[in-house]
Amino acid sequence: MRLLPIIVITILVINLKCNAAAAARSKGSKMPSQPIKLYYLPPSPPCRSVMMTARALGIDLELVLTNIMEGQHKTPEYLKMNPQHTIPTMDDSGFILWESRAIMAYLVNAYGRNDSLYPKNPRQRALVDQRLNFDLGTLYKRYMDLYAPMIFQGGEYNDEAAEKLNEALDWMNSLLEGRVFLAGDNLTIADISIVVIFSNLEAFGFDYSAHENVAKWYERTKKSLEPFGYEEIDQAGAQMLASFMKKD
Repeated sequence: MRLLPIIVITILVINLKCNAAAAARSKGSKMPSQPIKLYYLPPSPPCRSVMMTARALGIDLELVLTNIMEGQHKTPEYLKMNPQHTIPTMDDSGFILWESRAIMAYLVNAYGRNDSLYPKNPRQRALVDQRLNFDLGTLYKRYMDLYAPMIFQGGEYNDEAAEKLNEALDWMNSLLEGRVFLAGDNLTIADISIVVIFSNLEAFGFDYSAHENVAKWYERTKKSLEPFGYEEIDQAGAQMLASFMKKD
């Protein structure tokens, strides 16, 4: 707990930067009648994905800092809104939604100027959905199996868990064969959902260079997301997690 004051101060600083850099609303596109509330924590990878998606869509967010280390996600008010007490949680004029991938899809469906981030074509959307499910059920899970004990419990590096993560990266490498992005030639919410894992891996010093297609995809995706807050949202959040792990 000795790190808590430093952690909270760092979170507040990044929170202010994210609010100050909120994207202007796009002309000619349907936008929320009022800013969407996002309950979040800056280092959280899923929160970072939602924030970059909102930036890409030109949506203003009212960022509500939710410090899970102080139990702010377990207050009666928060539990009434989200019984699972998870972040991110979205409140769009009373419409409550959690799970980052669901939030990202909703934002594109409700407010996207076009469907490029989440195509309406059934086959193209199916590919995006498959990648999102691969992320949720395999890639993100194996990332968490390796790093969650290290980040939250001060555990040691687990070689077996690292091998399982590398196996998932090998599958992802195959998915990217002949593709610019995960679901084709255009950036989608699948890329935005998964890139946060690699920002963390890079910050943690995990070597994924053997997966050539993955490494090239990561560089392309970072570049594509630069206009939408990649450095201040995603890279900064990953560095925060890395600093916590090193201090522990």
